[in-house]
Amino acid sequence: MYTFNAIRTFCLSATMLAVSFASYAQDAIEQTWYNQEKTAKVKIFKATDGKYYGRITWLKEPNNAEGQPRTDVNNPKKERKNDPLLGLQILKGFVKDGDKEYEDGTIYDPKNGKTYSCRITHKGSTLDVRGYVGISLLGRTTTWTKAD
Repeated sequence: MYTFNAIRTFCLSATMLAVSFASYAQDAIEQTWYNQEKTAKVKIFKATDGKYYGRITWLKEPNNAEGQPRTDVNNPKKERKNDPLLGLQILKGFVKDGDKEYEDGTIYDPKNGKTYSCRITHKGSTLDVRGYVGISLLGRTTTWTKAD
């Protein structure tokens, strides 16, 4: 026969196990995504601060004409121009807002060296990534597709 303490211990253990699994559950956005042109893959992850970030993990053309790894030549900071594009963090500080929206982040465009405010909308196997200056109406949306 089970005692009250045994049942209580079992229930407490089951609850703790469920909570630990929930803390490891990934959000749907935490995957690898192709940019719209399919020239790069960006891995989106949740950091310890609870915000979402994205880093370039693959480039269609990882090397320049001289055969050297491509670098962030358009970065406005002189000391960053030699940073490799592979591994570069281009998405920063996104906060989840509802089921499918991620906002208050920024996106860095290595093609022009500019950083924009950004909002991401998850749509199943695609992301709408909207970069803008000032207000969201003054921006551009690109569609990224799931790479995994």
